[in-house]
Amino acid sequence: MTKKLCLASLLITAIAIMAGCSTNTGRYQQAHDSIPTRLPTAAELKDPIPRVEPKSRGGNRNYQVRGKHYQVLDSAEGFSQSGIASWYGKKFHGHLTSNGEIYDMYAMSAAHKNLPLPTYVKVTNQANQKSVIVRVNDRGPFHQDRIIDLSYSAAYKLGMLSTGTANVTIEAITDDNAPIAKPSSVASAKTSPVGTSKLAATDAKPEAKQEVKQKVKQETLTTTNNDSAVPEGDYVQVFATRSEDVAKRTVLALTSLYQHNAVYSQQNGIYRVKLGPFAEHENTDELVTSLRQAGYESAYRRKILH
Repeated sequence: MTKKLCLASLLITAIAIMAGCSTNTGRYQQAHDSIPTRLPTAAELKDPIPRVEPKSRGGNRNYQVRGKHYQVLDSAEGFSQSGIASWYGKKFHGHLTSNGEIYDMYAMSAAHKNLPLPTYVKVTNQANQKSVIVRVNDRGPFHQDRIIDLSYSAAYKLGMLSTGTANVTIEAITDDNAPIAKPSSVASAKTSPVGTSKLAATDAKPEAKQEVKQKVKQETLTTTNNDSAVPEGDYVQVFATRSEDVAKRTVLALTSLYQHNAVYSQQNGIYRVKLGPFAEHENTDELVTSLRQAGYESAYRRKILH
């Protein structure tokens, strides 16, 4: 009898865990990482040109993950390391990196636990001696036997997609004679899914940057208690989260990627991030498809009436 009760208890616990996992209101809409549906283009396989950049405002403090403390290096000067590299793809595509940029799995970028953000590094696959230059703008990997997480394009260029991991050597590139870049929250020019190019802050004049900053502040940081405070109309709900901080950062990230106004609202402890409003006749299918491909798989169109 006791054994049956134990089995029943275990079954109930398992069902509760599964139910909890099925309601995903967190940052990522995919439970597991996945391979992109296309290969990188020739343009996406070009190495970035290393340059001296100031440290990012975010991601450069010592931090803790899963109870373990990590120290961020003051400088990447003379840094080299050998170990196992892995790569990350579709699950994280379109989401914020540790320094507040947008992860693009087709860009030459990487995640490292200790290097200052950003840092340019040369990564060499010891199995075939292929090398790439990547820009480190994220934290990870947090598997103890791995030293660097590469973007999909970087992993493809190194010839490690079939194995998933590779033994590599990484060397920091710190050329003091390189041109000094202006501070920017976006690493490069972005093209929105509707085809309009949005220049990075490094390409804009100070006056224009201030205008964009003010516009973002006015249009995107719209905090409301419920949907009744959001203007009436059709919206594309991107995703929901229990973290107001994640909602705020996602709103800013979406504004840099898309042409539409981004807002978030809160109801019963859930923060919903939306794009809009759209006219009733306005087609948003392309936008919803783009968001789902970027990892927001539960994006959908909804109407808000007051």
